[in-house]
Amino acid sequence: MKSGGTKSKRMQVLIACESSGAVRDAFIGGGHDAMSCDLLPTEVPGPHYQGDVRDVIDYPWDLLIAHPPCTHISVSGARHFEAKRLDGRQQSGVSFFLALIRWSEHIPRVAVENPVSIMSSLYRQPDQIIQPYEFGEDASKSTCLWLRGLPLLRPTAFAMPRAVGGDVDMFGMPAIPRWSNQTDGGDNKLPPSPGRWKERSRTYPGVAQAMATQWGGL
Repeated sequence: MKSGGTKSKRMQVLIACESSGAVRDAFIGGGHDAMSCDLLPTEVPGPHYQGDVRDVIDYPWDLLIAHPPCTHISVSGARHFEAKRLDGRQQSGVSFFLALIRWSEHIPRVAVENPVSIMSSLYRQPDQIIQPYEFGEDASKSTCLWLRGLPLLRPTAFAMPRAVGGDVDMFGMPAIPRWSNQTDGGDNKLPPSPGRWKERSRTYPGVAQAMATQWGGL
């Protein structure tokens, strides 16, 4: 008679729109077969398809984690929305997001990740909004998750913010909390540059590890 717990299944995992390899490698480290896919080459060696996600999405994946481009739909760039609607960039971003949802209907577990964006009204409200500081990262970045067949991601560790001007409340918590990726005014510290979008879109290691541990252990 066998004893002990049930061993987790080795999953086939597709990480769409990822060139950093962060989420892919977290799942590989957990014993799963994971591949990233992006129009850009992978930044670190590992299983990666450089090309259109439609070329590989019909494979019988067990799990899809998708990071569709947010440049033209994120509310952080709302001041540019009118111009992006006039030239079609916003419609293109919305269409790709919704297409990923449609293309992945055969995959039993799906997570689509994006910052706070117009998709909350054009598609539906996200199932969850997480912060990197809930997963041990000294950073603030509201991240929406639209889930299918997956449980909510459970926070793993809280990273304390700093207090702007040294101000704390009666409980010793920062009166104006700021994390290391923020200025005192709350803006992102990264200066404007051609690669700024890429740096800001990276998945934090603590979040990637939580996805691999919690969703990979289903």
